[in-house]
Amino acid sequence: MSNVVDTLTKKKEVDSIIRDTIDKVLILRFGRSSDTVCLQLDDILAKSARDVSKFASIALVDIDSEDVQMYVKYFDITFIPSTIFFFNAHHMKMDSGTADHTKWIGAFHKKQDFIDVVEAIYRGAMKGKLIVTCPLPPEKIPKFQLLYKDV
Repeated sequence: MSNVVDTLTKKKEVDSIIRDTIDKVLILRFGRSSDTVCLQLDDILAKSARDVSKFASIALVDIDSEDVQMYVKYFDITFIPSTIFFFNAHHMKMDSGTADHTKWIGAFHKKQDFIDVVEAIYRGAMKGKLIVTCPLPPEKIPKFQLLYKDV
């Protein structure tokens, strides 16, 4: 499969794609290409890239790259894959009924689920929102046992 989605391994590359992606949703997938769930997600991202290209750009960030650790720490990437959304250099959050609104954790069930999420983020961003509600039903949202102290 041809790699239609760039893989970023340098902080400078991540900085510039965040800064230079204007009036489009930027989707950054943090993970590693050797991980099975990352590969499932990458397949969906690659298949969706053309469909969302008018309003979104997708890039993969290799979390094993020494040079991007600042982002891994900043976004608290503990589960992979973790997908972060931006719009005009603003971090877009999404309320999907989980404890973490800052990122999407895990893969999407289907290509259409991913496209629906990106469209919702784009529409919200165009209205000036920094947080949007996830358009997917709860059963389509990956569940992770997040460990919090006595929540």
